[in-house]
Amino acid sequence: MDTLLDWLAQMPQARAMRGSGHLYMLVNALHILGIGLLLGAILPLDLRLIGLGRTDIRVLGPFLVRAAALGLGIAVASGFALWSIKPQEYLSNAAFRWKAAIIVLGLINVTLQHRSAGWRQTMRTGHPAPSTRVLALVSALIWCAALLAGRWIGFL
Repeated sequence: MDTLLDWLAQMPQARAMRGSGHLYMLVNALHILGIGLLLGAILPLDLRLIGLGRTDIRVLGPFLVRAAALGLGIAVASGFALWSIKPQEYLSNAAFRWKAAIIVLGLINVTLQHRSAGWRQTMRTGHPAPSTRVLALVSALIWCAALLAGRWIGFL
């Protein structure tokens, strides 16, 4: 494992960010942008699925799903770059490990939601099924927990 982490720390983007405060700042800002886009799309979607608001989910849903996916892609790519700077240090941080586990749970929840009959019914009729509402509530809690775990990293 140490060999893999050492290799990761020597990747070109890791060396470049360790050598440039400006590059690190830009990648960090990109990470924050990705997180903002992810949560800024997921939370309104989840709240609508739970039953708040009146906007037709068949119109709102596909747009917010794509925005959340884009935010997730940006956050994961930039997060990987940030992690590669000091991978061993991050892996020894309990908050980082919690964040990673919570994100995996979030991705499992997204997969369950989007492959469910309840999701298909919601997108067909505009009326969220009870199972869709439950998974939306779980989603909102998971992604807020991931955000908190991410903030916690700097305090441990």
